[in-house]
Amino acid sequence: MQELQIIGRWLVVAGVILAVLGSVIWLLARYTNLQNLPGTIKIETSGITCLIPLLASIVFSILVTIILNVIIRGKN
Repeated sequence: MQELQIIGRWLVVAGVILAVLGSVIWLLARYTNLQNLPGTIKIETSGITCLIPLLASIVFSILVTIILNVIIRGKN
């Protein structure tokens, strides 16, 4: 029974982190013009627009990696 409580806590924490991350992304998309960054592939057809932010994804991945490394090394 103790294991289920631990799993439940981790799921709540993961949900809160996802909600915060989603809010940050939503605010960034609303108040910045991320669609015109270099490295963004934009495909437009009749009624459909697809944006693929390659450079923004790479930069975001590098930032998250650095932040997580700092957090993990700070705990040891």
